[in-house]
Amino acid sequence: MKKYIDTGKKDTRSGFGAGLAELGRTNPDVVALCADLVGSLKMNTFIDENPDRFFQVGIAEANMMGIAAGLTVGGKIPFTGTFANFSTGRVYDQIRQSIAYSGKNVKICASHAGLTLGEDGATHQILEDIGLMKMLPGMVVINPCDYNQTKAATIAIAEHQGPVYLRFGRPGVANFTPEDQKFEIGKAILLNEGSDVTIVATGHLVWEALQAAEELENQGISAEVINIHTIKPLDDEAILRSVAKTGCVVTAEEHNYLGGLGESVSRVLVKNNPVPQEFVATNDTFGESGTPAQLMEKYGLNAAAIVKAAEKVVKRK
Repeated sequence: MKKYIDTGKKDTRSGFGAGLAELGRTNPDVVALCADLVGSLKMNTFIDENPDRFFQVGIAEANMMGIAAGLTVGGKIPFTGTFANFSTGRVYDQIRQSIAYSGKNVKICASHAGLTLGEDGATHQILEDIGLMKMLPGMVVINPCDYNQTKAATIAIAEHQGPVYLRFGRPGVANFTPEDQKFEIGKAILLNEGSDVTIVATGHLVWEALQAAEELENQGISAEVINIHTIKPLDDEAILRSVAKTGCVVTAEEHNYLGGLGESVSRVLVKNNPVPQEFVATNDTFGESGTPAQLMEKYGLNAAAIVKAAEKVVKRK
């Protein structure tokens, strides 16, 4: 199988910060808002270079969404920044009414998503945000896999007209995608070709899927690995093309299996080509406090869990 090299662990939130800084230098319409978490969102460089294009809203996330919606009326492209829990669950009404309903050009940028928020615990570890946001009509939902891809995605969404939810994380993870990549919204990336099982992964689980594919290869199972960085709009064609070869699929995500990537894939399959599917995701539960590695192990969100799911689904064909 194709080998990928981890060039050094980096947090995806820093990829967002780097992308936002680049936009500050190249797109004068880009403005940024934050709800008292500038350091956590890595927005400092943008602020230092563009102090007149930054709005510190304070711990008032609902107000931040309303301000962002208003800024679009004047032609600005607002990027909001806070934790994923506060970017979605806390302000869902404001997003629905003020942004999604009228198709406002707001980029909702959400850090510290999923279990890998770690020690802050269940109240901050949102595992429902993909489901919440993908149900909003017209909302694009993006969940990149590493630093380089998050930077590229941040830059790319400024060119998209309409609301976007960009989800990224706190811990350092493998950085393995090209530094100079072109990010295409809604276009899946085939990372490894295989013939026995399709592994469709998003976010932090993409690297784990690649590690799982190596282990499966040692067992004589050929795994096709697809990076779904855009959950909505979903690349239906890439999924269907793959399962036509393999006849089964594993979906892997740092999110509840209810409402996440796996359910979106199931919809595509049941409408076009029903094949066996296994889910690697949290099982209708909240998280808890712990290190990211401990939590990913406990909740079955790692390469070992993907291997087990692949072994199981292959037997179901």
